[in-house]
Amino acid sequence: NRLHATDVTSSSFRLMWPKLLSQETGYYTLEYAPKADPARKRTQQVSGAHTSLVLSDLAPETTYEVALIPESNVHYFPPQTTRVTTLAEEISPVQVLISESGPRSFHVSWAPVLDSVLSYQVLYGPLPGNSVKVLEVDGSHNGTVVEHLAPNTTYLVTVTAVYRSGKEKSLSAKACTQEGERGE
Repeated sequence: NRLHATDVTSSSFRLMWPKLLSQETGYYTLEYAPKADPARKRTQQVSGAHTSLVLSDLAPETTYEVALIPESNVHYFPPQTTRVTTLAEEISPVQVLISESGPRSFHVSWAPVLDSVLSYQVLYGPLPGNSVKVLEVDGSHNGTVVEHLAPNTTYLVTVTAVYRSGKEKSLSAKACTQEGERGE
C-alpha cells in the first residue's frame, strides 16, 4: 500500500498512492527525474484529494526516480519513493526487403530488430486475390524464407511486429516470383 506505477508505456505512466491527505489537510509535492540525469528533475504540486496522477512526455527506455512528498499541516508523513522504467519506443519495421526471389520462394527480411518485439507475423498472398497465409517468426529474427509459391506471380507481403505491450505495427512490400522452368 504505497506509491507505485501502473499503465506504463514508452512515454507515460500512472502513479498511484494511498490516501494520506485530504483536500483540507494538505497537498503533495511530486518530484521525478531520470535516474541517469537527476538535474532534469521536474516538480509538480497535486491536491491532497488525489491518489493518482499520469505523468507524460517521458523519455522511452528510461528509469525515473519518483518521490511523493505529502505536505500536511496536521501530521508528518515521510516521502514515498519508487522507481519506474518506461518501455522501449514502439516503432514499426522501417524496411521490408525482398531478396533471393525464385519461382517458388523468396526471402523476406526487415529492420530494425527491436527488443520490445515479441514476434513478427509475415502475411503473404498473391495479388490480386484474398488468400493470405501467415508465418510466425520469433522476435529475435530479422528475416524468413517464404516457400511453396506460384511462379511468375506478384505477392503482397506484410510484416507485422507484435510488441510485448500487445500493440502491433505493420509494413508491406510487393514481391514477384520468377518465371518457372518449362515442364515444371
